[in-house]
Amino acid sequence: MQTKKQGKILELFITKDDAQKTRESVAFVKVDNDGILEDKFYAKNSLRSILITATDSYKITQENNIELPWGSLGENIVTDLNPYHLVCGDKLKIGENTLEITQNCTLCKGLSSVNPKLPKLLKDDRGIFAKVISGEGRIEVGDTIEIL
Repeated sequence: MQTKKQGKILELFITKDDAQKTRESVAFVKVDNDGILEDKFYAKNSLRSILITATDSYKITQENNIELPWGSLGENIVTDLNPYHLVCGDKLKIGENTLEITQNCTLCKGLSSVNPKLPKLLKDDRGIFAKVISGEGRIEVGDTIEIL
């Protein structure tokens, strides 16, 4: 079986730096080596600067009778390309930007507050973290995402 190497950015989110940690769907984000500008987590931890989630994660929740809107898993990027098989150091190209995988997404208490079943259900399928290594610019909904 050959792994899909290319997909699309379907939705983008930033977390606002307010008391509610509001998640906002946006048409594009500006990125640099410190992450996503205007995101609450910008320049906080380069290894966790961008969270990418595949639609496959939401399919798993649906198959288990948990309906969630995109953005509920804390991601910045929703894509139809499943990158969960990638390892640290692997690279993705999004538009003119190159991102490097830094780690698998760890499960957090926040996920339990969305639904208590999610941490176990999405143990290895919540998302991956990446950092920008070149091409400080924009990522837009509709951009191609490619495994390099």
